[in-house]
Amino acid sequence: MTHLRIVFAGSPSAAVPSLRAIAASDHDIAAVLTRLDSPKGRTRVPTPTAVGAAAAELRLPTITSNRPGDEVTGQISSLAADLGVIVAYGAILREPLLSAPRLGWINLHFSLLPRWRGAAPVQRAIVAGDQLTGASVFQLVPALDAGDVYGQFTQPIGGNETAGNLLDSLAAGGAELLVRVIDAIADGSARGEPQVGDVTLAPKLTLEDGRIDWTAHASTVHDLIRGVTPEPGAFTTLDGARLKVLDAATAPGGQRLAPGRLAPGRLALDGRRLLAGTASDPIELVTVQPAGKNAMAAADWWRGRPADAGMIVE
Repeated sequence: MTHLRIVFAGSPSAAVPSLRAIAASDHDIAAVLTRLDSPKGRTRVPTPTAVGAAAAELRLPTITSNRPGDEVTGQISSLAADLGVIVAYGAILREPLLSAPRLGWINLHFSLLPRWRGAAPVQRAIVAGDQLTGASVFQLVPALDAGDVYGQFTQPIGGNETAGNLLDSLAAGGAELLVRVIDAIADGSARGEPQVGDVTLAPKLTLEDGRIDWTAHASTVHDLIRGVTPEPGAFTTLDGARLKVLDAATAPGGQRLAPGRLAPGRLALDGRRLLAGTASDPIELVTVQPAGKNAMAAADWWRGRPADAGMIVE
């Protein structure tokens, strides 16, 4: 098998398993392209991306840029790479950078293309109530996530899985798929197939996308909370103050304090559980974070509130 000279582009932790898998393969990584250091934490200290940190650990040459232009294109062109590999880099690659590697670029995307093209496929899949997802490796082209697919795998979405949990799992399986595709490209056996099916888009979620609509069905509310956890985060408001919902669970069967359906947005204790009403069954709030405070068990937070405090979230 031919050993390929590869340029890897990626930024968040979801791309690190792929970088490590390629580094451990028979192929050579000529350089890693990642986004610039960004301020983190309360101290706002500039911190490398997860991929940048892993590249330093692996002693790989690194190029940092948020919007690759002529300078980055020149640097990558000078590497005489055979193939570019991109996993959640965080910026669109355009010509002439797309053509800089001899074989172009392939992309690991965390969805079953053409479903959920775009920046937030895992989050959008859960919010939409999908029960099946997966990952795809495809040829990068100028159109958004539209290139021929070299390989896919499918994976069920667990009923309590958050976007963070699911992405971690897909990142591990995707790294194995990616190396298999690179090996196939190297030995000449790879065959790209056009994408088939209805196209759906997965634009990046905003903070407002995390707002909970308590007038929706319980399953819809639960899917939203899971889909925006950990980013951008689910929230509601109580007495005008923001309340983050970090963990929730479906709670079928009603509750003792208010027999029948709990009104949408109304909060009530049911034994040791704090329930919130929806258009159908209530949702159990498991962990919350009030404004300016640390995360805590939802029932403990509720018990610590004044007796005359508000009881309706919106």
